[in-house]
Amino acid sequence: MAGVIASNAPGPVGVKNNHMKILSVVGARPEFVQASPLSLELRKKHQEILVHTGQHYDYRMSQTFFDELGIPAPDYNLEVGSGQHGQQTAEILARMEEVLLKEKPALVIVRGDTNSTLAGALAASKHQIPTAHIEAGERSFDRRMPEEINRLVADRLSDIHFCVSHTAVDNLCAEGITSNVHWVGDVMLDAFRSNRQLAEAKSDIIGHLQLEPKSYVLLTIHRAANTDSPDRLRNIVNSINATGDLVVFPVHPRTRKALENLDRKFSPHVRLIEPVGYFDMMMLEENARMIATDSGGVQREAYFHGIPCITLRDETEWMETVQVGWNRLVGVEPDKILDAWMNFKLPASQPPIFGDGEASKKIVSLIDSTAIQFGSSVINRSGIARTERS
Repeated sequence: MAGVIASNAPGPVGVKNNHMKILSVVGARPEFVQASPLSLELRKKHQEILVHTGQHYDYRMSQTFFDELGIPAPDYNLEVGSGQHGQQTAEILARMEEVLLKEKPALVIVRGDTNSTLAGALAASKHQIPTAHIEAGERSFDRRMPEEINRLVADRLSDIHFCVSHTAVDNLCAEGITSNVHWVGDVMLDAFRSNRQLAEAKSDIIGHLQLEPKSYVLLTIHRAANTDSPDRLRNIVNSINATGDLVVFPVHPRTRKALENLDRKFSPHVRLIEPVGYFDMMMLEENARMIATDSGGVQREAYFHGIPCITLRDETEWMETVQVGWNRLVGVEPDKILDAWMNFKLPASQPPIFGDGEASKKIVSLIDSTAIQFGSSVINRSGIARTERS
């Protein structure tokens, strides 16, 4: 198939009676993290076909996560690379269709809010293949964000919805989606708990950068809303420069390009480093005094670590972290950034808003027990049975 690269990865292990062929779509860093614990659970009983769209193709943004997390080698790499949203989504859609026609899976799993999520859900829907969406129901309520459009469409097309939070369940209900909606918790928390000790043992990033624990703030910026707007990016640079604190900043390729074209530069107290792998990022988060980010995944990881977080966005899908006091939503206004930076007070408690770290097991159990006939020989979406949300 042109543009679709099949690997020589070994076939699935542990396939038992009544197993299903399940196609899992990944394409970006958070999806790689989510794939690790879920693939482990799925492959105990089912045949998983792992498709990497190639949306993140740089080694530090992609392959290193597969290596560290022990994610099975992808059965297909669509190698779409970068591009405008429409172009990238269209390329994934066309190449994904080839895989679906060849593999004929009983179920497609998509994750999160990327262009890979949208294209995977759309391709499966057009071929009448039931679809499960992990992280269903998350909403920023800002349709200027491409990610918000991806979420809305993926949820409308999906047949089973696995929610990270109770808020996500309520969001779906408000949109009229009330069947096959399940709160399972966050698969990223599963990955965090199973890899934390390994990361502590294997990562040398703190020593390599000669950092003292709790002596620095970790910064990440990659959202198009910030990188594509010189005014917003300039505000962030000016604000971080004004703090005078040691800041460690793993720079996303998109952000590095935007910074090169900006008329402001970071001060010497901001250390720009190359993107890092999952273990190194985990240790940079754990040892930071505070985290400033526009990443949804990093907001959640900050909460897992119990590190205060400043979110450099005007909205967030993870309002629960704001409501319980561990996250400050500040946009890019310098006064708000500096106030949060200097005056963040930790709350007294940290409730388990993202579940108990067993989301992967719950997802597989629900897939096994759902009334949707994933394995039926004739898939007809108009005739799919549905169960009420749990």
